[in-house]
Amino acid sequence: HMKRTTTIKEYLYQHLAPQSADNYLYTITNFLKLHPKAKRYKYQQLVDHLADLRQKYPNIQTCIRILSALKKYYDFLVATGQRTDHPCQKLTLKKGSDRSIQLQDLFTSTELEMLMKRENRYRHLDDRNKVLISLMIYQGLTSDELIRLEVKNIDLDSGEVYVKASSKLERRTLPLKASQILLFERYIHETRPKLKRCNTEKLILTKLGKPITVDSINAMVEPLGSLFPDRKLNPRAIRMSVISSCFNEKKMRLEDVQMFAGHKWPGTTEKYLKKDSGKQRELINRFFPL
Repeated sequence: HMKRTTTIKEYLYQHLAPQSADNYLYTITNFLKLHPKAKRYKYQQLVDHLADLRQKYPNIQTCIRILSALKKYYDFLVATGQRTDHPCQKLTLKKGSDRSIQLQDLFTSTELEMLMKRENRYRHLDDRNKVLISLMIYQGLTSDELIRLEVKNIDLDSGEVYVKASSKLERRTLPLKASQILLFERYIHETRPKLKRCNTEKLILTKLGKPITVDSINAMVEPLGSLFPDRKLNPRAIRMSVISSCFNEKKMRLEDVQMFAGHKWPGTTEKYLKKDSGKQRELINRFFPL
């Protein structure tokens, strides 16, 4: 560790080119004037701060520069032993369009539970469908993740499912609900061996015994849409509803929802949060009066 007496200015000039050190120091000094308690800020407070900056500066490059300076400030606190954790190390701003999510079109967790109650004429397909739907409504898996799941990714002893990383989403290990354990046990040990017609380790099989495809998943979900004639039910809407309910029903913290959903960017997760627009506006007016 560096000695505690190093100042932020000394730290920046030690680690950066003079021009960058000047710019960072200016940004950090301004930030600390507005946020006297920033030394103790947690992840969520910095995400809120970035959200405010995005409102203030339409140019994302400006926000990215400010974030780099703030990261350096927390690097300094860690290096000088004033903090043991770095609250925004993983925070990144994504360049791209801001497509907001229409939360009112999504489904509540109670509505999603109704999907589990639809019976299928064939008992073994019923089990398979319930396994599939339960992974959508409890773990929020995408169709792409569902078709790549293998039997070994389900750990019934620890009650967990391991989800592999993809180009868009991070890998994660998610807990199974108690009601899933028995269902999965029956599917893996009784139903799946009866369905299986080819040599495959894939967890979910079609009625012809082959690994399921994204199209088959869509075809299976489509008839369930009759439960909600006024809204569009598809695997994507189910996943979005699950993420939204983590925030808005279960009141989970942003970083926990981000981890659960496998999002690479906190900004992607944040779009699911119902904004208290009055409070947002008040914050912006307080820190950045127009």
